[in-house]
Amino acid sequence: MSRGRACVLGATGQIGRAAVRALAGDGWEVTAASRGGGRDGAWGDGIRAVALDRDEEGALAAAIGDDCDVLVDMVAFGPEHAAQLTGLAGRVGSAVVISSGAVYEDERGRSFDTQDEPDGFPEYPVPIPRTQRTVAPGDATYGTRKVALERELLAAGDALPVTLLRAGAIHGEHCRTPRELYFVKRLLDGRRRRVLAYEGASRFHPVHVSNVAELARLAALRPASRVLNAGDPQAPTVAEIGAAVDEVLGLETETVLVAGPPPEGGIGETPWSGAHPVVYDMSAAERELGYRPVTGYAQSLPQTVAWLAAQLDGRDWRQAFPKMVRNYGEALFDYAAEDAWLERHDRKA
Repeated sequence: MSRGRACVLGATGQIGRAAVRALAGDGWEVTAASRGGGRDGAWGDGIRAVALDRDEEGALAAAIGDDCDVLVDMVAFGPEHAAQLTGLAGRVGSAVVISSGAVYEDERGRSFDTQDEPDGFPEYPVPIPRTQRTVAPGDATYGTRKVALERELLAAGDALPVTLLRAGAIHGEHCRTPRELYFVKRLLDGRRRRVLAYEGASRFHPVHVSNVAELARLAALRPASRVLNAGDPQAPTVAEIGAAVDEVLGLETETVLVAGPPPEGGIGETPWSGAHPVVYDMSAAERELGYRPVTGYAQSLPQTVAWLAAQLDGRDWRQAFPKMVRNYGEALFDYAAEDAWLERHDRKA
C-alpha cells in the first residue's frame, strides 16, 4: 500500500540520492527531480525521474502536479525559494527542507560567518539546542540566506507544514566537499605525519547522508511546522577522525598536536578545525520524530573512504573536487610548507 506521493528536489545530489531511497523503501511513490533528470544506480525502477529547473517560471508546479503529499527540498536557499514553496500551499500536503547549522550564532553574535575575523570563532553551548539564537536574515551569506528561508517558511504555519532540518557537517558518498579528503589524500600520497591545530580536539558535528534521509522520512510521516537539528549519534574530534581513517586504510600516522590555532598559514588546519566545539542537540528529533540514527561516523567511514579513493584514482584532487579548491584553497595540501614547518618543529624538540 502506497503512503502517498513524495517529490524530491535536488534528487541526484548527495542527500537527495539517499532521501529518494529512504522514501521509496518506506512505500512512497517518489518523483525524483533534478536539473539533469538523472537517476542513481541504487534506485529501483519505480522511481520517476524528471528534469527540473526550479528557477524557470511554473516549472516546479508543473513537475509536482496537484497531488504531492510531501515535498522534500534539498536545494532551497533564501526568501525567493521560500515564496516558491509557500505558493504551493494547497497543492502540497507538507514539506521537508534542508537548512544548516550555519544559521546559529553565539551569545556574542559570532557565527560561521565570523570565523576568519580576530576572535571570531563562535562559542556555542554544548550541545546546541534548536532554540539557540540565529544570525539575522539577509542575502549576504549562506547562513543569512538560510535564516531568511526558514522564517518565511515557518510563517506559512498550517497552510504548509514545514520541517526544517539544520544539518551538521554532511558526509558520505557523492559529496562535493568531502572533509575526509584531508586525511584520505595524505595517506594515499604516502604522508605518515600529520599536524593538527587546537591539539586535535576540534569537533564539528557530522551527519551522514543516510541519517539526514532518515530524518526526512520520519518528518514526512509526521507533518508539522518545526525546526530540528540533524546530526550523527557521536561528534568525534578531528584527531579521532584521523585515527579512524588510518584504521580503515590499515595505516599508521604520527600526529603532531599544536596548542591553539595553526602556527603559520593553514598548517594543521582541517575542514573540521575550530577553537570551540560545534555539537548539536538531537533530543528534539528523538522526541518528536522517534529518530534513531541509521549509522554512526566510524561505521559509515569505510564506504566513504572507498568512494574517495575511487574518485582520486588517476585524477588530480582539484579536478575531482573543484568545490574543495573554492572552499578551502590549494593550501589544503601544501606539503612543502608542512614539511618545512615540521623540520623546524623537530629541530626545536
